[in-house]
Amino acid sequence: MCFEPDSLPPVRRIAGAAVSHDEIQLGAADGNRLAAFEATPEEPNGIGIVVLPDVRGLYRFYEELALRFAERGYHAVAIDYFGRTAGVAKRDDDFEYREHVAQSTQEGIRADIRAAVESLRPRTRAVLRPRRATASPAPSASTGCPASGTASPGRRSARASRRPRSWPFRQATTSTSRPS
Repeated sequence: MCFEPDSLPPVRRIAGAAVSHDEIQLGAADGNRLAAFEATPEEPNGIGIVVLPDVRGLYRFYEELALRFAERGYHAVAIDYFGRTAGVAKRDDDFEYREHVAQSTQEGIRADIRAAVESLRPRTRAVLRPRRATASPAPSASTGCPASGTASPGRRSARASRRPRSWPFRQATTSTSRPS
């Protein structure tokens, strides 16, 4: 685990920044409903950000991170990976995410990310770009944290090349230990 469940992002709050936020539901093109957290700046800069949480899904840390982006003028939407298997209801810190990770697919997550981008598009300059071959920004199977070191386009980091190219969460379900 990268941090404790009650941690906050290491980004300072901007005192007096005016933002609004809301817990929303998005609809993917394949009919899936997913929970999301939207943070909207009072003075937007036209840029939208989709916040992809770690392996545990959407919770307070990522909601706070979306708020920090909004304080800086970015319209941010943090999504929950588990709408397909756990529904859209708010979950507590004891949520057993591993069983839902095992049921997740790349196609489903891509559809959910696309839904988040589409929700940003009317209020920002959000554009879907073709996917490049880079190291995956998704959480690693062993830690639930993003892979360390960003690989340049077309090249994978040494750590990333040890992981299979398939869904990065897949191996997390084989562990019998619970993160502390």
